[in-house]
Amino acid sequence: MVHRILKVHITSDFEKSFRRLPIHIQNLAIKKDEWFRLDAFDKKLHTHKLKGELKGYWSYYVDRKYRVLFRFLNDNEVVYYDIGTHEIYR
Repeated sequence: MVHRILKVHITSDFEKSFRRLPIHIQNLAIKKDEWFRLDAFDKKLHTHKLKGELKGYWSYYVDRKYRVLFRFLNDNEVVYYDIGTHEIYR
């Protein structure tokens, strides 16, 4: 089943982190965001729930090193909180 995302809210922390990424990762993140909006659980994204202190948050892969940290507001709406390496989980 396809899980489309109709609305993405972006925090200022996400914007700052995004601007600090290498250009090639920014470009890849834009492409992955497009995939995410078409189907949040596309296998290429490895979308998964987080545990522990980040319970209630989710992430998906930009690549093997970089992730997007987000939370579902409802079935079709999310908030992007951060983007970066595994450091975003700390």
